[in-house]
Amino acid sequence: MIETVASNPDAPYGVAILGGGPAGLSAGLQLVRANRRIAILDSNRPRHSATLQSHGFLTRDGASPLELRRLGREEFEEYPTARFAQSMVREVAPLTRDEALSVGFPDGIGFRVRATGIRGSADVELVARRVLLAAGLTEELPALPMIRAYYGTALHSCVECDGFEKTDKPLALIGETNDLFARALLISRFSSDLIVFTNGAETVRPDQEQQLASIGIRVERRIIDDIVGERADMTGVRLADGEIIPRVGGFVRPRWHAPVEFLGDLEITRDSWGLVVVDERGETSIRGVYAAGDIVPPGPQQLIIAAGNGARVAARLNMDMIRGALGVGQVDE
Repeated sequence: MIETVASNPDAPYGVAILGGGPAGLSAGLQLVRANRRIAILDSNRPRHSATLQSHGFLTRDGASPLELRRLGREEFEEYPTARFAQSMVREVAPLTRDEALSVGFPDGIGFRVRATGIRGSADVELVARRVLLAAGLTEELPALPMIRAYYGTALHSCVECDGFEKTDKPLALIGETNDLFARALLISRFSSDLIVFTNGAETVRPDQEQQLASIGIRVERRIIDDIVGERADMTGVRLADGEIIPRVGGFVRPRWHAPVEFLGDLEITRDSWGLVVVDERGETSIRGVYAAGDIVPPGPQQLIIAAGNGARVAARLNMDMIRGALGVGQVDE
């Protein structure tokens, strides 16, 4: 008989999933359907909260990201071994082998998770055999005073998600990262009236600039002062010398930060972008801690891809726990 969460909320969990976006909810759904006790802890601070519509998610094209999260949470919570808690995780600490064995974790691996309740929710403290990081990323946009006013409406970060709606419009691509050339090529499928603003950063090589010029895309290297507009509509990009270049929208390339401060002194491997590195099973450099979604390379993706990654990692994680209980190793040859 499967023990429900309601019958004993203090019993150990199979997996604590930190983050209730598409990756975390998808993983949670797969794992409760594997008869696991699963807790999803979510801070209700999604990276895409400014986005009014999401696109490319089969059967939900045009739905808001918040609506997708609501539907996913309702589906997850229908299962008796599911728990969803609105809380901010503040600590993830590994159990000793003896502690893990004493609570019934057969491979001696486990974690204690502490979180502070938000919006009137109670604080959370639980133990789990495995932890899945699905907390997404926090964004650092270019330091322009008005950029947030147009982010999610006129300006976006995901070309695949929002490019179609920008078809044939005069667009800007704003960023200081070394992948602006590739981003510009993607955007060229939607509009030939594109200007790449590097804000003074030397991130587009001269040969790349020539290639872009051959298809009508200009690179503007001068420093940006701000984004300008009339009421809710973006009308242009104002440079530091005062010139305003008319643009009605476009794309921004943020820098990202993986929010894993709750790991404390635990060392976790990251790549040069600060994303959490995982192996082919989705496990991080910390044994028993997995990660899925935007927090892992290559970073932010369409919601449907994040959800698929969550489901894939959940399957590998489930097998890890099965094999760990039988003492037959991590990898299914």
